[in-house]
Amino acid sequence: MELNVLNIKGEETGRKVQLDDAVFGIEPNDHAIYLDVKQYMANKRQGTHKAKERSEVSGSTRKLIRQKGGGGARRGDINSPVMVGGGRVFGPKPRDYSFKLNKKVKALARKSALTYKAKDNAIFVLEDFTFEAPKTKDFIAIVKGLNLDGKKSLLVLAENNENIFLSARNLQKSNVITASELNTYKVLDTAGLVLTESALGVIEKQFKG
Repeated sequence: MELNVLNIKGEETGRKVQLDDAVFGIEPNDHAIYLDVKQYMANKRQGTHKAKERSEVSGSTRKLIRQKGGGGARRGDINSPVMVGGGRVFGPKPRDYSFKLNKKVKALARKSALTYKAKDNAIFVLEDFTFEAPKTKDFIAIVKGLNLDGKKSLLVLAENNENIFLSARNLQKSNVITASELNTYKVLDTAGLVLTESALGVIEKQFKG
């Protein structure tokens, strides 16, 4: 697929780039995408949930009523789960939700996500640029020039640029990352994927192998 290179005003520069079919034109694998997104979401979970069990609840251990003959449930002490304020049966415990995923599966998932974006014509290539100082107004102008105003957008840079990052930090629907941070979830969770020319080269080099 061939795309026009745009400037920060959204205007064509007269140059074009060819998207590598090995990265942007593969046969998408939906299951690989599912696994990669699942791992991303699982890794974001803190897993610090905790409920007190019977032995951890503060209360007397005195047996309230006799074991049988009362006509009700066997409740033992006041910490019993059947009592109001008692412990919880099989409550949540702190745990690690992360799981291992093969690197080749993750690469396949990300190439599949990039392919979907290419098919949807949702990829924009910008010529490399920089800001002399953080300026949210200038970043908004770029988003409007690409007709992504009010939509989720993801700008991918070849390397970290603090001024550009700070310019987009206060915009709820705009996100800036480096090519090395690109993942399946962020690619899919955007209406417009904006790549700088140098970032495109890094992505193709990273995933082509």
